[in-house]
Amino acid sequence: MVDQAIWSKKMSNGARRIPVSADQARAFNKQMRPAMLDPSSRVKWTNTSHHPEFIVGEEALHVNPADCYNIHWPIRRGQMNLHAGPGGTLTAVMADLETIWSYAIQKSLEIPLRDLKYYRCILLVPDINNRQHVKELVNMLLMNMGFSGIVVHQESVCATFGSGLSSACVIDVGDQKTSVCCVEDGVSHRNSRLCLAYGGVDVTRCFFWLMQRAGFPYRECQLSSKTDCLLLQQLKENFCHLEQDISGLKDHEFQLRNPDSPALLYQLRLGDEKLQAPMALFYPATFGIVGQKMTSLQQRSQGDSEDPHDEQYLMGTQSKQDQSAKATAERKTLPKLSGFDGESSQNPEPSDRSRSQEMDLGHSQSDCLIGNEVEESPSALMSRRTAISQFEGKALGIDKAILHSIDCCASDETKKKMYSSILVVGGGLMFHGSQEFLQHRILNKMPPSFRRVVENVEVITRPKDMDPRLIAWKGGAVLACLDTTQELWIYQREWQRFGVRMLRERAAFVW
Repeated sequence: MVDQAIWSKKMSNGARRIPVSADQARAFNKQMRPAMLDPSSRVKWTNTSHHPEFIVGEEALHVNPADCYNIHWPIRRGQMNLHAGPGGTLTAVMADLETIWSYAIQKSLEIPLRDLKYYRCILLVPDINNRQHVKELVNMLLMNMGFSGIVVHQESVCATFGSGLSSACVIDVGDQKTSVCCVEDGVSHRNSRLCLAYGGVDVTRCFFWLMQRAGFPYRECQLSSKTDCLLLQQLKENFCHLEQDISGLKDHEFQLRNPDSPALLYQLRLGDEKLQAPMALFYPATFGIVGQKMTSLQQRSQGDSEDPHDEQYLMGTQSKQDQSAKATAERKTLPKLSGFDGESSQNPEPSDRSRSQEMDLGHSQSDCLIGNEVEESPSALMSRRTAISQFEGKALGIDKAILHSIDCCASDETKKKMYSSILVVGGGLMFHGSQEFLQHRILNKMPPSFRRVVENVEVITRPKDMDPRLIAWKGGAVLACLDTTQELWIYQREWQRFGVRMLRERAAFVW
């Protein structure tokens, strides 16, 4: 399918690309031997002779595997990395995050931890988040690290702030996950949120497999080695592209500098592999990911014992209000129909059985909306449910995910806005030619009814010529300066007294 898609899209001169098979490159790569540049690579393992308690960041990636250190990744696939191994509990993950953030604040920002009481912070959370984890993060930042105040906001909304857009369909392509969400006037549409369990690291893995198929000359390369993974990521960033006009076999070279080894220079010949690997973001079956859910949607919260007005409470009271409104309406209409003067006996209270059925119906509608968001009609809900069940187990390509997310918006006016402003952030789609390629895919697949009314489908990959990896953080900085944000701060003393209830009061989104 990837090769067919490459062949079907014409080059700018109108000609079709001629696919290059891996066999043509393999013969050349098989006979290649590395040339020695230097007897010493001048790259050293991280010095652990003083036995530090922990090592953070780049240094942790260059720890000698022979040293007795455990590597912890607190976040995987965009969520807290809870697992059965060492450091896999929520408490341990929070402790690791606190260690990493404290180290970064002291070393990179040169702020002593004792001075954090003079600072406030902005916490950006994914649109599809676990509320229990957000609560723990806020507690850690205010009570453990000692910030004086905090604002919690969603990544997608801050991405629109950072790029100066009022409304956009935001696609955040990260290293391990891709999220899609429609944002309109600072509000993230709940129904439009999707999280896909693939990202830049999967493109790297796919590129490695394709290079092996083409006779990759560095034959000792292993995905289990951290130094080799860093090299593969660098090769992906240097060589991969989504530019249709670049075709045919090309010669490349790269240097291998591993600790305790000589510096080597490798020659490498590649063809379509450089285009096929990033194309996997549009055909994610290529990644071969098995045994995990590939598409996540916004789910109803399980509730919190510290938050008496959580969604379960709202569901119950909403159902009771519906019942009382129904009973009142029946009391008004029944006397007129029967000719009696409003005898209450004509309208008995609903039985417990019917009430419990109505409550069950309320709970089963796990995607209906609470708060100031619009509630869907049962028929719309069922049709959306059917659409969801068709792909929840599968992996959606980025283009299909965008079309689905926009299709979940409530009105045609909103959908038109989203088609004309598609914002790509994060570091996973920073390939040459990605903007034109994604635009072409969306135009080809969008519904014909919108193709006629949307003047231009605009894909923005570098808003204001900024690094797309920093857009959400730039938006967080903009958020801190807004007048309206002054009402959103949660202060340490308030959190101590009211806890998670403050998030319901002060969060800038429906909590």
